[in-house]
Amino acid sequence: MEKKVTDFSGKWTMKSSEKFEELLKALGVNIVTRKIAAAAASSPAVEITQQGESLSIKTSTSIRTTLVSFTVGQSFNEATVDGRPCTSFPKWETDSRISCEQTLQKGGGPKTSWTRELTNDGRMMLTMTAGDVVCTRIYERQ
Repeated sequence: MEKKVTDFSGKWTMKSSEKFEELLKALGVNIVTRKIAAAAASSPAVEITQQGESLSIKTSTSIRTTLVSFTVGQSFNEATVDGRPCTSFPKWETDSRISCEQTLQKGGGPKTSWTRELTNDGRMMLTMTAGDVVCTRIYERQ
C-alpha cells in the first residue's frame, strides 16, 4: 500500500519571516549583500509542483530565480541560501514535514539544513538553519 504523501503543490506567498538576516550573518555573508538579499527576499514567490515523492520548488525574487528539483529519499545537488554548492538529503520527518540535511561539497562553514512543513491551518512553514540560527518563514497558498 502506497503511503499518502502531503501535497505541497501550489503558488505560495510569504506572510512572515524571522531571522533571515541573522541566518545570512551566521553564514558569513557581508553586510551589504545581507541588506540587498534581505530586501529582495522579503517577498519571494514560491511555486511548487509535486508528483508523489518528487518535488520542484521555484523561488522568485527581484534579484534571482532558483529552481530545485528532488525526490524525497534521494540525495541531490543544490546551493545553500548563500550560494555554496552542497549535497542535500531530503526525508519525510512526519507525514507533513520534509527535512533536508545539507553537506557542503567543499570548504567549511556552519551546518545547514531546511525543513518544509504543511501546518494544520494549510500554511507552509519553511525553516532554514545555519549553525544555531533558525530562520522561520510562513507561506500561504494563493
